[in-house]
Amino acid sequence: MGEGAPVWITRARPGAEATAARVSALGFKPIVDPLLEIVPIAASIDLTGVSALAFTSANGVQMFSRLSDARSLPVFTVGRATALAASEAGFASVASADGDVEDLARLITIAETGLVLWAGAQEPAGDLVAALNAAGVAARGMVVYETVERTPLDATLALLDQPLTVLLHSPRAARRLSQILSLRPARALRVLCLSEAVAAGLSPLAGSSSVACAPRPDETALLFLLTA
Repeated sequence: MGEGAPVWITRARPGAEATAARVSALGFKPIVDPLLEIVPIAASIDLTGVSALAFTSANGVQMFSRLSDARSLPVFTVGRATALAASEAGFASVASADGDVEDLARLITIAETGLVLWAGAQEPAGDLVAALNAAGVAARGMVVYETVERTPLDATLALLDQPLTVLLHSPRAARRLSQILSLRPARALRVLCLSEAVAAGLSPLAGSSSVACAPRPDETALLFLLTA
């Protein structure tokens, strides 16, 4: 794919804007039209007995930070982007698993912390609390936001008639793209996925497109695929 070519960014805002800046810096034309939207959920934060916090997304960090001023607890995150969000929110002690939910569960288990509170989406991609409990780590979760699907703009859908690259950051976005492709096939579409787990969200119908996965669940690795 040549420089200046359009790249459809499907992740929810505000993360989509950060991705767009990186895509533009690589010389491509970012098309920001999320397939998902983040909706905050009002919740009462109870940190009684909690020894550490865990986040599996930057959105979880941001929504928790809106609800609580607590910043002294150690934080464990699934990856570097989430760790950066935690540091920017004011948390001083942040450790990143640089992987997926299973990697995060292992990191927390090794740390031998006390009760862990996970804050995240109503429908998370992975069940960190269950993984921790299975490993003998006391953990509970709370929902601080939900992710809702949205319909892309007609102008974006029109791009499906020509060569186009789409970035997928989550299985939910992959499933939403599959729904769209079932109604509007795009054989010239190039789909780049953050991980194999994200690609698993694509339906067989999307198999008519070119699909590639980042070697590790990290946006830097994902964007490297643009020039590969």
